[in-house]
Amino acid sequence: QVQLVESGGGLVQAGGSLRLSCVASGNIESINAMGWYRQAPGKRRELVATATSGSSANYADSVKGRFTISRDNAKKMVYLQMNSLKPEDTAVYYCNADIKERPWAPWNDYWGQGTQVTVSS
Repeated sequence: QVQLVESGGGLVQAGGSLRLSCVASGNIESINAMGWYRQAPGKRRELVATATSGSSANYADSVKGRFTISRDNAKKMVYLQMNSLKPEDTAVYYCNADIKERPWAPWNDYWGQGTQVTVSS
């Protein structure tokens, strides 16, 4: 059974920084893309950043220049360094990964349970 577990959320003042971490565990043959999404109250879940297994990154326009995604493929981890945080970054942040459990299995999409990030003004 595959699990994604996030950590690193919390409360921070505007202009501050946080680093989110996510580790994948369980029956994992391969991991393709890993990334971060967020959902603010009353809003739809949205992409924050994704990184391929080769660490090619893609960012939402709203976080470009402030957030950096990185991966440690050996540890099956993905990180999100968030700098210059704004109150509008407040949301539950979810880790996402595209994982194959067996060589012959299809790629499946997995989600973590989410970690709260709150930015005060």
